[in-house]
Amino acid sequence: MVLSIVMPVLNEEKTAEDVIVKLLSTDFPQVELELVIVNDGSTDRSLEIIRELAQTDKRIKVFSHDSPQGKGAALATGFSKTTGDIVIVQDADLEYDCAEISRLVKPILLDRADIVYGSRFKKSVLQVHRTYHAWANRILTALSNIASGIQVSDMETCYKAFRGDIIRNAVLQCRHFGFEPEITAKIAKLHVRIFELPITYYPRNYIEGKKITWRDGVAAMWHIFRFNYLTGINDSFTPDLPKKYLKRRDYDGFHSTSH
Repeated sequence: MVLSIVMPVLNEEKTAEDVIVKLLSTDFPQVELELVIVNDGSTDRSLEIIRELAQTDKRIKVFSHDSPQGKGAALATGFSKTTGDIVIVQDADLEYDCAEISRLVKPILLDRADIVYGSRFKKSVLQVHRTYHAWANRILTALSNIASGIQVSDMETCYKAFRGDIIRNAVLQCRHFGFEPEITAKIAKLHVRIFELPITYYPRNYIEGKKITWRDGVAAMWHIFRFNYLTGINDSFTPDLPKKYLKRRDYDGFHSTSH
Protein backbone atom coordinates (compact mmCIF):
# COMPACT_ATOMS: atom_id res chain seq x y z
CA MET A 1 0.00 0.00 0.00
CA VAL A 2 1.03 3.58 -0.61
CA LEU A 3 0.81 6.37 1.96
CA SER A 4 0.60 9.85 0.45
CA ILE A 5 1.52 12.77 2.69
CA VAL A 6 0.34 16.13 1.36
CA MET A 7 2.25 19.17 2.61
CA PRO A 8 1.23 22.72 1.64
CA VAL A 9 4.04 25.25 1.96
CA LEU A 10 3.90 29.04 2.14
CA ASN A 11 7.04 30.89 3.23
CA GLU A 12 8.31 28.16 5.54
CA GLU A 13 12.04 28.34 4.76
CA LYS A 14 12.89 28.09 8.47
CA THR A 15 11.10 24.78 9.08
CA ALA A 16 10.25 23.07 5.76
CA GLU A 17 13.58 21.28 5.42
CA ASP A 18 13.44 19.94 8.99
CA VAL A 19 9.91 18.62 8.45
CA ILE A 20 10.77 16.98 5.12
CA VAL A 21 13.94 15.34 6.48
CA LYS A 22 11.99 14.00 9.48
CA LEU A 23 9.27 12.60 7.23
CA LEU A 24 11.76 10.91 4.94
CA SER A 25 13.64 9.36 7.87
CA THR A 26 10.49 8.11 9.62
CA ASP A 27 9.68 4.41 9.41
CA PHE A 28 6.22 3.77 7.99
CA PRO A 29 5.59 0.02 8.34
CA GLN A 30 3.46 -1.74 5.70
CA VAL A 31 3.36 1.23 3.31
CA GLU A 32 5.45 2.95 0.68
CA LEU A 33 5.83 6.70 1.17
CA GLU A 34 4.83 9.38 -1.32
CA LEU A 35 5.43 12.99 -0.22
CA VAL A 36 3.42 15.50 -2.27
CA ILE A 37 4.54 19.06 -1.58
CA VAL A 38 2.61 22.05 -2.92
CA ASN A 39 4.42 25.37 -2.81
CA ASP A 40 1.70 28.01 -2.59
CA GLY A 41 3.55 30.91 -4.19
CA SER A 42 6.22 31.33 -1.51
CA THR A 43 8.34 34.47 -1.78
CA ASP A 44 11.19 33.20 0.41
CA ARG A 45 13.56 30.27 -0.27
CA SER A 46 10.95 27.57 0.43
CA LEU A 47 10.61 26.40 -3.18
CA GLU A 48 14.37 26.34 -3.70
CA ILE A 49 14.84 24.24 -0.57
CA ILE A 50 12.07 21.82 -1.55
CA ARG A 51 13.39 21.34 -5.08
CA GLU A 52 16.90 20.66 -3.80
CA LEU A 53 15.56 17.96 -1.48
CA ALA A 54 13.41 16.48 -4.25
CA GLN A 55 16.53 15.94 -6.35
CA THR A 56 17.91 13.66 -3.63
CA ASP A 57 14.81 11.54 -3.00
CA LYS A 58 12.39 10.24 -5.64
CA ARG A 59 9.62 9.91 -3.05
CA ILE A 60 9.17 13.70 -3.14
CA LYS A 61 6.82 15.21 -5.72
CA VAL A 62 6.80 19.01 -5.97
CA PHE A 63 4.04 21.19 -7.41
CA SER A 64 3.83 24.95 -7.26
CA HIS A 65 1.31 27.78 -7.56
CA ASP A 66 2.63 30.94 -9.22
CA SER A 67 1.06 33.09 -6.49
CA PRO A 68 -0.48 32.38 -3.07
CA GLN A 69 -3.95 30.84 -3.47
CA GLY A 70 -4.55 29.69 0.12
CA LYS A 71 -4.04 26.52 2.13
CA GLY A 72 -7.30 24.99 0.91
CA ALA A 73 -6.29 25.52 -2.71
CA ALA A 74 -2.85 24.03 -2.05
CA LEU A 75 -4.42 20.97 -0.43
CA ALA A 76 -6.84 20.52 -3.33
CA THR A 77 -3.89 20.55 -5.74
CA GLY A 78 -1.98 18.14 -3.54
CA PHE A 79 -4.82 15.66 -3.13
CA SER A 80 -5.36 15.55 -6.89
CA LYS A 81 -1.72 14.57 -7.40
CA THR A 82 -1.67 11.71 -4.88
CA THR A 83 -1.73 8.02 -5.76
CA GLY A 84 -1.85 6.63 -2.22
CA ASP A 85 -4.34 4.21 -0.72
CA ILE A 86 -4.16 6.46 2.35
CA VAL A 87 -3.69 10.23 2.32
CA ILE A 88 -2.78 12.41 5.29
CA VAL A 89 -2.10 16.15 5.67
CA GLN A 90 1.18 17.46 7.13
CA ASP A 91 1.86 21.13 7.83
CA ALA A 92 5.28 22.52 6.94
CA ASP A 93 5.94 23.84 10.45
CA LEU A 94 7.00 21.90 13.53
CA GLU A 95 3.70 21.96 15.43
CA TYR A 96 2.92 18.29 14.72
CA ASP A 97 5.09 15.23 15.31
CA CYS A 98 5.37 13.18 12.11
CA ALA A 99 6.45 10.15 14.15
CA GLU A 100 2.76 9.79 15.07
CA ILE A 101 1.56 9.36 11.49
CA SER A 102 2.10 5.59 11.53
CA ARG A 103 -0.19 5.28 14.54
CA LEU A 104 -2.83 7.47 12.92
CA VAL A 105 -3.02 5.48 9.69
CA LYS A 106 -2.99 2.08 11.41
CA PRO A 107 -6.80 1.86 11.88
CA ILE A 108 -7.19 2.35 8.12
CA LEU A 109 -4.53 -0.25 7.37
CA LEU A 110 -6.38 -2.68 9.65
CA ASP A 111 -9.67 -1.86 7.88
CA ARG A 112 -11.19 -0.55 11.09
CA ALA A 113 -11.60 3.02 9.89
CA ASP A 114 -11.95 5.03 6.71
CA ILE A 115 -10.92 8.38 8.20
CA VAL A 116 -8.82 9.18 11.27
CA TYR A 117 -8.54 12.51 13.08
CA GLY A 118 -5.54 13.24 15.29
CA SER A 119 -6.88 15.15 18.29
CA ARG A 120 -4.84 17.70 20.23
CA PHE A 121 -7.46 17.60 23.00
CA LYS A 122 -7.66 13.85 23.61
CA LYS A 123 -4.72 14.03 25.96
CA SER A 124 -2.11 11.30 25.88
CA VAL A 125 0.55 13.61 27.32
CA LEU A 126 0.51 16.92 29.14
CA GLN A 127 0.84 19.84 26.78
CA VAL A 128 0.05 23.55 26.80
CA HIS A 129 -2.23 25.34 24.34
CA ARG A 130 -2.62 29.06 23.92
CA THR A 131 -5.89 29.95 25.64
CA TYR A 132 -7.45 31.92 22.77
CA HIS A 133 -6.73 29.28 20.15
CA ALA A 134 -7.76 26.41 22.41
CA TRP A 135 -11.14 27.94 23.23
CA ALA A 136 -11.73 29.04 19.64
CA ASN A 137 -11.05 25.49 18.47
CA ARG A 138 -13.37 24.02 21.08
CA ILE A 139 -16.19 26.40 20.16
CA LEU A 140 -15.81 25.75 16.43
CA THR A 141 -15.61 22.01 17.03
CA ALA A 142 -18.78 22.11 19.13
CA LEU A 143 -20.64 24.02 16.40
CA SER A 144 -19.36 21.58 13.79
CA ASN A 145 -20.45 18.59 15.87
CA ILE A 146 -23.96 19.97 16.25
CA ALA A 147 -24.28 20.76 12.56
CA SER A 148 -22.66 17.62 11.17
CA GLY A 149 -23.92 15.05 13.63
CA ILE A 150 -20.46 13.52 14.14
CA GLN A 151 -18.71 13.88 17.49
CA VAL A 152 -15.02 14.78 17.40
CA SER A 153 -12.94 16.67 19.94
CA ASP A 154 -10.73 18.56 17.46
CA MET A 155 -12.31 19.46 14.14
CA GLU A 156 -9.53 21.95 13.33
CA THR A 157 -6.66 19.48 13.61
CA CYS A 158 -4.16 19.32 10.76
CA TYR A 159 -3.70 15.56 11.10
CA LYS A 160 -6.55 14.02 9.15
CA ALA A 161 -5.99 10.70 7.38
CA PHE A 162 -8.34 9.54 4.63
CA ARG A 163 -8.75 6.63 2.30
CA GLY A 164 -7.41 7.94 -0.98
CA ASP A 165 -10.58 7.25 -2.95
CA ILE A 166 -12.53 9.46 -0.53
CA ILE A 167 -10.35 12.57 -0.41
CA ARG A 168 -9.46 12.52 -4.11
CA ASN A 169 -13.17 12.60 -4.91
CA ALA A 170 -14.01 15.40 -2.51
CA VAL A 171 -15.07 18.64 -4.20
CA LEU A 172 -13.17 21.27 -2.22
CA GLN A 173 -14.28 24.88 -2.48
CA CYS A 174 -12.52 26.72 0.37
CA ARG A 175 -9.28 28.24 -0.81
CA HIS A 176 -7.90 29.39 2.52
CA PHE A 177 -8.27 28.02 6.07
CA GLY A 178 -11.82 26.74 5.61
CA PHE A 179 -10.71 23.24 4.64
CA GLU A 180 -11.18 21.79 8.14
CA PRO A 181 -14.89 22.63 8.62
CA GLU A 182 -15.57 21.99 4.93
CA ILE A 183 -14.16 18.47 4.81
CA THR A 184 -15.68 17.59 8.19
CA ALA A 185 -19.12 18.63 6.96
CA LYS A 186 -18.70 16.70 3.74
CA ILE A 187 -17.48 13.42 5.22
CA ALA A 188 -20.42 13.61 7.64
CA LYS A 189 -22.65 13.09 4.59
CA LEU A 190 -21.00 9.72 3.94
CA HIS A 191 -21.35 6.23 5.34
CA VAL A 192 -17.81 6.00 6.73
CA ARG A 193 -16.02 4.90 9.90
CA ILE A 194 -14.27 7.78 11.65
CA PHE A 195 -11.64 7.27 14.36
CA GLU A 196 -10.04 9.88 16.60
CA LEU A 197 -6.68 9.34 18.29
CA PRO A 198 -4.66 11.61 20.60
CA ILE A 199 -1.62 13.44 19.25
CA THR A 200 0.99 15.77 20.68
CA TYR A 201 1.13 19.41 19.65
CA TYR A 202 3.78 22.11 19.83
CA PRO A 203 2.05 25.46 19.12
CA ARG A 204 4.01 28.31 17.61
CA ASN A 205 3.21 32.02 17.76
CA TYR A 206 2.80 34.68 15.08
CA ILE A 207 6.43 35.80 15.38
CA GLU A 208 7.41 32.22 14.55
CA GLY A 209 5.17 32.24 11.47
CA LYS A 210 1.65 31.23 12.55
CA LYS A 211 -0.76 32.49 9.90
CA ILE A 212 -4.31 31.78 11.09
CA THR A 213 -6.14 34.72 12.75
CA TRP A 214 -9.46 35.50 14.42
CA ARG A 215 -10.89 36.37 10.99
CA ASP A 216 -10.42 32.74 9.95
CA GLY A 217 -12.39 31.70 13.03
CA VAL A 218 -15.30 33.92 12.02
CA ALA A 219 -15.11 32.57 8.47
CA ALA A 220 -15.13 29.01 9.86
CA MET A 221 -18.57 29.64 11.41
CA TRP A 222 -19.93 30.48 7.96
CA HIS A 223 -18.25 27.41 6.46
CA ILE A 224 -19.82 25.18 9.13
CA PHE A 225 -23.27 26.50 8.25
CA ARG A 226 -22.69 26.54 4.49
CA PHE A 227 -21.29 23.05 4.03
CA ASN A 228 -23.58 21.32 6.52
CA TYR A 229 -26.89 22.97 5.59
CA LEU A 230 -26.53 24.51 2.12
CA THR A 231 -24.36 21.93 0.34
CA GLY A 232 -25.69 18.56 -0.83
CA ILE A 233 -23.90 15.30 -1.55
CA ASN A 234 -23.67 16.01 -5.29
CA ASP A 235 -21.79 19.24 -4.59
CA SER A 236 -19.54 17.54 -2.06
CA PHE A 237 -18.12 14.60 -4.05
CA THR A 238 -17.46 13.73 -7.67
CA PRO A 239 -19.38 11.00 -9.52
CA ASP A 240 -16.30 8.77 -9.16
CA LEU A 241 -16.75 8.38 -5.41
CA PRO A 242 -17.28 4.65 -4.79
CA LYS A 243 -20.93 4.02 -3.98
CA LYS A 244 -20.01 1.99 -0.89
CA TYR A 245 -19.37 5.28 0.93
CA LEU A 246 -22.86 6.64 0.28
CA LYS A 247 -25.71 6.58 2.76
CA ARG A 248 -28.59 4.57 1.33
CA ARG A 249 -30.84 7.60 1.13
CA ASP A 250 -28.39 9.16 -1.33
CA TYR A 251 -28.07 6.21 -3.73
CA ASP A 252 -30.76 7.29 -6.16
CA GLY A 253 -30.01 11.00 -5.93
CA PHE A 254 -26.27 10.76 -6.40
CA HIS A 255 -24.82 11.80 -9.78
CA SER A 256 -26.51 9.87 -12.59
CA THR A 257 -23.10 8.78 -13.89
CA SER A 258 -21.99 7.29 -10.53
CA HIS A 259 -20.94 3.64 -10.43
